[in-house]
Amino acid sequence: MSGLVNALVIAAVAAIVIARQFRPRAMDTDRRWWLLPVILAAVALREPGILDARHGAESAALLAVELLIGLVTGVGWGWTTRIWTAPDGIVWTKSTQASIAVWIVGIALRAGVFALGSALGLHQDSSALMLGLAGTLLVRGGILAWRAQSLGAASHPAPAYGDDKPSARKERV
Repeated sequence: MSGLVNALVIAAVAAIVIARQFRPRAMDTDRRWWLLPVILAAVALREPGILDARHGAESAALLAVELLIGLVTGVGWGWTTRIWTAPDGIVWTKSTQASIAVWIVGIALRAGVFALGSALGLHQDSSALMLGLAGTLLVRGGILAWRAQSLGAASHPAPAYGDDKPSARKERV
């Protein structure tokens, strides 16, 4: 895939994922939450230009920083997402305002990494950004799946944040 196509895929996936997270959504706990991140990572890793051939060590260091930012963003996003169980046992999620802050900081850090790479004269491929996004989605999905398992059955329903239903059990954090 060309760099432009990769950039469009990254922008589309990020826009869809982010937009969907700020509405209450039922979480399918049996779903393969890891599938989309694995596909994104496979697409990113099959591209030959993920590292700059002339500046291998510097390029690898920036890729490692990009991955670290992606993982930390995923952790922050996973822990700032509200999660609750409705009386019927369905697990619901909704990102919060703190999640917006996590995304803003993550994007700013990624822009800083790109600026640093440009200042060092490194060729930067969009595959690194796609790999970072895959890491973000994988970690967030794993944290939400783990948190959903910790909810258990709703024994004492309480009002749920962001849900119009009269009662639901909130997760204890």
